[in-house]
Amino acid sequence: MAAADFGGTVLGKPIEIIGADHLHKADVGVGIARRWIENEKVDAISDVTNSAIALAVQQLTRETNRVALFSSPGSTDLTGKQCSPTGVQWVYDNYSNAVGPIKTLIDQGKTTFFIVTADFAFGHSLERIATEAIKAGGGKVVGTIRHPFGANDLSAFLLPAQASGAKVVMLANAGKDMTTAIKQANEFGLTAGGQVLTAPVMFISDVHALGLQAAQGITFIEGFYWDLNDETRAFAKRFFEARKAMPTALQAGVYSSVTHYLKAVRAAGTDEAKAVAAKMRELPVDDFLARSGKLREDGRMVHDMLLVQVKKPSESKAPWDYYKVIATVPGEQTFLPLEKSECALVKK
Repeated sequence: MAAADFGGTVLGKPIEIIGADHLHKADVGVGIARRWIENEKVDAISDVTNSAIALAVQQLTRETNRVALFSSPGSTDLTGKQCSPTGVQWVYDNYSNAVGPIKTLIDQGKTTFFIVTADFAFGHSLERIATEAIKAGGGKVVGTIRHPFGANDLSAFLLPAQASGAKVVMLANAGKDMTTAIKQANEFGLTAGGQVLTAPVMFISDVHALGLQAAQGITFIEGFYWDLNDETRAFAKRFFEARKAMPTALQAGVYSSVTHYLKAVRAAGTDEAKAVAAKMRELPVDDFLARSGKLREDGRMVHDMLLVQVKKPSESKAPWDYYKVIATVPGEQTFLPLEKSECALVKK
């Protein structure tokens, strides 16, 4: 959609989009990226779901002077200690999505937490950031447990969380792992027993998969909501016609980041990676995803985020009418402050 809306060409050359499935395997993902760069001469790689694969691809694109446009991975290392002059992280990260809900919960008096973590780079990063935010806010982590990625049964990991007596059970996972955990937590009566379940990295596709009955009341940070305003609804309508589903924040982020990349190629007059990445940082980001967004020197695109709560079934008036927008959180309050960045590109 982004390539077509841009006109299909840039600097007089056709824009070609190719894709492949990395199967959540780092060696497969890096192999795909290497083949694209060496044999097919790709200029930029987009999305790269899975933090471990994204970190490996970022290393490869740094070495080969290509642009990496990350929308799906949440690890803050992408813009921290493993940052790259040609890598950008567009929609969210584990810091933005963990810190906001934690502060809200602690302010409500819910100060004890048990963290259930997916055992790979993304989950480890989210657990670390959440633990720091809980302690900084005056809360306490009473326990943590790590589960294998892609497990079909998480009961052995949820029961200790339930037995801990923690007021909040945080799911430091995403996708199928998270929806499995929420379904089983409801079956075990975790929330019925008075514990709060929070899932920092949740998207509208997860809510749709769970259904409002299971997901109602969960509060989290979102980077995009299709029903926010006329612009988001117009994009979502076009997306739905093609996909038969409303776009997630990640899909909106792919569109936004690819469009911004193409604008930077045009403005720079070249597709050379460092020149394009510098121009991306120079140009403001202003579209349906980000109003007055700014790409920082560490590669983090800073934009306002939404604090949302999943509606009760009785509150939903139409298909995909899932969120109550509680607040708009300014980007400067959502993302890790630049002065705390571990990125070597940041001028101290």
